Amino acid sequence: AKTIVAFETKIAEIQWSKVELRDPIKAYNKVSIDKLGELMPTYDWNAYIDAIGGVKGKVDYVIVSQPTYLKALDKLLAETPMETLKPYFEWHLLHNAAPYLSKQFVETNFDMYGKVLGGVTEMRPRWKRGVTATESALGEPIGKVYVEQHFPAASKARMEELVKNLLTAYKQSIDKLTWMGPETRKAAQAKLAKFTPKIGYPNKWRDYSKLEVKRDDLVGNVLRSNAFLVRRELDKLGKPIDRDEWGMTPQTVNAYYNPELNEIVFPAAILQPPFFDPNADDAVNYGAIGAVIGHEISHGFDDQGAQYDGDGNLRDWWTARDHKNFEKKTKQLVAQYNAFSPVPGYKVNGELTLGENIADNSGLAIAYKAYKISLKGKPAPVIDGYTGEQRLYQGWAQAWRAKTREAAMIRQITTDPHSPEEFRANGTLRNQPGFYDAFKVKPGDKMYLAPKDRVIIW
Repeated sequence: AKTIVAFETKIAEIQWSKVELRDPIKAYNKVSIDKLGELMPTYDWNAYIDAIGGVKGKVDYVIVSQPTYLKALDKLLAETPMETLKPYFEWHLLHNAAPYLSKQFVETNFDMYGKVLGGVTEMRPRWKRGVTATESALGEPIGKVYVEQHFPAASKARMEELVKNLLTAYKQSIDKLTWMGPETRKAAQAKLAKFTPKIGYPNKWRDYSKLEVKRDDLVGNVLRSNAFLVRRELDKLGKPIDRDEWGMTPQTVNAYYNPELNEIVFPAAILQPPFFDPNADDAVNYGAIGAVIGHEISHGFDDQGAQYDGDGNLRDWWTARDHKNFEKKTKQLVAQYNAFSPVPGYKVNGELTLGENIADNSGLAIAYKAYKISLKGKPAPVIDGYTGEQRLYQGWAQAWRAKTREAAMIRQITTDPHSPEEFRANGTLRNQPGFYDAFKVKPGDKMYLAPKDRVIIW
């Protein structure tokens, strides 16, 4: 175990940091397949390509994210004795298979990755682990059933209206941005016009007919499922991009922006309370799911997504002046989040979480504007003594309620590009002018931030 940890530590030390990998241009290194040997001379790339199959004749280059890592890894492998490599690979095989083996393997694996690293005291029931394993193998067939039972047409229609208003709010905001010049503004509008929203579930479902599932072979099912998914990816090589494909299943509580397809995707499962409640009034839903939609749209204009154009090509469409203005605001945001400490002795990494923090702050600001658009000039109703604006911000706060164990929190702030939920809620609200107006926040209040210290991007 000590040998393996020491070896993996050396591997980690030669990799780029997560902050460095946030730069898509730095990580875009086009290398001919026949030139890979120049990066790792002692590694047999031909044997690897022959073993996975389905590559030759379809592509002649790959994108290498970390060229310096491959060069350093080549040297490390040459220096590492076989007595280290053999148990290292044996351990990886056992670790990956452990959740599907006998009780001793399952519990030993949980003791390390659940208890020690996650602070979790009790393993999930076996039926829940079974559902997770089945979902990872057969996500879309299960998603089809989920959609039939939990995502009515009315919810999709209401979401489409929300998305339309949010895109309108972004369109209006781009024209009013003081930090963005006319040239960049024009390109931003062109990119926004090409956004593709995907709501609920895919237009066509995946075909799993070639996947063999055996009732009495759990490990075999997992291996065959993994091989099926890898083969599916390799089969895409040399073919047109499938713009109808989804990167998440409908039953996943999440959402994403894909810069290479310039699309925003919202699975059916995030379109449930607390993010979206068909029985709640619009204010609450704009504060919750509306801000999530705004969050994903804004990724197209954050420090990473802004490096892709409306067609998903990696190219710089900003002027130098606008880059400088944007960077000034983002540096201020980095400083804000660097000051947050969810666990004594551990602080949020403002650079690692920058893209998500930009998206949270931008998404909520746009959701506020989109809610105003939805009112069509009419005053927001007062419900239970709360104004529409107050309910919107309450919807935001309710969406990010969470309870996290200390060990899991330490791991999150070390590795996760998202800030802890407490600061996604409160850190974002402190930058919103509408929040101060809605709740009459004043100097001396815990949530107060002086106007000069607020970061307003959208």
